[in-house]
Amino acid sequence: MSGPLDGLKVVELAGIGPNPYACMLLADLGADVLRLERGDADAEDTPSWDVLNRSRPSVAVNLKNPSGRDLVLELCEQADVLIEGFRPGVTERLGLGPDEVANRNPRLVYGRMTGYGQVGPLSQRAGHDINYIAVSGALWPVGRKGDRPVPPLNLVGDFGGGALFLVFGVLAAVLSARTTGKGQVVDAAMVDGSASMMAMTHSMLNAGLWHEERGTNILDTGAPFYEVYETGDEKFVAVGAIEPKFYAALLQGLGLRTEDLPAQFDRARWESTKESFAEIFRSRTRDEWTEIFGDLDACVAPVLSPREAVTHPYNSERNVFQSEGTIQPQPAPRFSETPGAIGRAPGQPGAGTSEGLASWGITSTRQATLRAEGAFG
Repeated sequence: MSGPLDGLKVVELAGIGPNPYACMLLADLGADVLRLERGDADAEDTPSWDVLNRSRPSVAVNLKNPSGRDLVLELCEQADVLIEGFRPGVTERLGLGPDEVANRNPRLVYGRMTGYGQVGPLSQRAGHDINYIAVSGALWPVGRKGDRPVPPLNLVGDFGGGALFLVFGVLAAVLSARTTGKGQVVDAAMVDGSASMMAMTHSMLNAGLWHEERGTNILDTGAPFYEVYETGDEKFVAVGAIEPKFYAALLQGLGLRTEDLPAQFDRARWESTKESFAEIFRSRTRDEWTEIFGDLDACVAPVLSPREAVTHPYNSERNVFQSEGTIQPQPAPRFSETPGAIGRAPGQPGAGTSEGLASWGITSTRQATLRAEGAFG
């Protein structure tokens, strides 16, 4: 593989959700990632459904076996990064904690992904995305007026506040290690990351421009110009016409005149304006509205299902998705000189044991010994 991270070597202690996504991002951009997990070293090398595990081989390792643990430490000697997502203290009990790894490789960056962080009163508490963003304050504002908060899938905690902040932190620490010669622990917590993503909301709260009541603000469906509207065919369009010039174009597409409506930012009239917009949007199909707004810069877009998005003209022309075989998003972001790529299809757990270890210098003879010692489980 090639990519901007070519030459970066990563040991991944397999987990779920944000951890494999973080490692997928690194591998897509050229990092040499070994995914270590419970699996079958003799598994058939057939594609798996889980695209989060693409672009890197899956190696079967029993972390509770002494030989398996020693193999991980040996691999860490040549790695730049180790990434793990267990509860705090688990890798220490396995003999694979930051101190043990640093003794083998003081330059290694030790990336840790949890919900509540390595320390604190909730550090040992189980949870999922919905719990972490509840504690960070990111779940409260998402929803309509008078209704309960709506979980935004698991995008804000797992993937945004978790995986992306882990990747950001790990790469920053790698740059530091290359300057100082000393690695460090990166404590990436989904509460921390999702709280950071609320920076603009806190700014508006500080300025008195945001109300904590859901569905009453500019970006939370309170405003008629930032809303999802149902169309005549029971589909939807998304409207984000915040700036006055875009709002004027929105009114043009709807066949309305500015002078016949309240001022755009007259909050007291938002509900009535929204009702008027909703009635008009229900008068045509989604595709008809898409055509009407096709030549108007009004920040109006059709709401597509995940599968519809794959064949949308914009996404097709820009090659946003791989649509042949396993449907999946292409690597992002894009690089002019060192583009990323999907290096390999996701495999069955353990199917890449021989190939993956050989690429890191573990010979077939040594692999036979490890197998006999139970290192592969």
